[in-house]
Amino acid sequence: MNEALLQVTDLVRHYTLPREKLFSPAPVVRALNGVSFEIQPGRSLGIVGESGSGKSTIARLVMALDRPSAGTVKLLGRDLNALPRDELRAARRDVQMVFQDPYGSLDPRQTVARIVAEPLEALAETSRAEQRERVGESLAAVGLRAADLHKYPHEFSGGQRQRIAIARALITRPKLIVADEPVSALDVSVQAQVLNLMQDLQQQFGISYLLISHDLAVVNHLCDEVCVLHRGLVVERGAPQQLFAHAEHPYTRALLAAVPRAEPAMM
Repeated sequence: MNEALLQVTDLVRHYTLPREKLFSPAPVVRALNGVSFEIQPGRSLGIVGESGSGKSTIARLVMALDRPSAGTVKLLGRDLNALPRDELRAARRDVQMVFQDPYGSLDPRQTVARIVAEPLEALAETSRAEQRERVGESLAAVGLRAADLHKYPHEFSGGQRQRIAIARALITRPKLIVADEPVSALDVSVQAQVLNLMQDLQQQFGISYLLISHDLAVVNHLCDEVCVLHRGLVVERGAPQQLFAHAEHPYTRALLAAVPRAEPAMM
């Protein structure tokens, strides 16, 4: 069996809040309470759950933007939180992120060329000429033109801005992309275009996705497996079609019952 690309084991994250009163105990938010999963190369996993279930906390921990209270996050067998700073920076070439709001995640003062090249500049491993070449390749991969290089984010539609964000994630040629609600800020018609693009890129480059979403249809479209997260715990997991058709946990059934369904017009 192939080594897992990403292996999350017994992940716990608790946050201590400021005391409400001087001598009272500090309140604790238990965001994650022992989450485990893995992603094989070229496969995709969806994490679904309501707001506050711990989905975005998982994204931050997988990206090593936060440290767990307990448990491990291993990327290609390396415990990210045990790596020295220089090795962690080098490991970031293998994992990139796409955020929910394509406008908020792009610096409005920078051109597309600078935005997309930013991860390469942070790694400081490529020449300017190679950076320009890689930027052009990434933009072409997401369906944008060389003429777009010198434009600014406000000159693009929401769907195009998310394509720019995906191009930025592609620039280091990562093995894993963490996508935190990547289409929830887009119109429904544009959502399908971006999801189809992500599928095409997966087939072309062999990328794996960790998709964070509250939208079951999005997860069903893109993922090979889904974990249902509730109060910081995985309460159910499996292939999307099977899980959604035969949900066993009451929370999963409640999520499915909350999905809007079109009703035929009454005559």
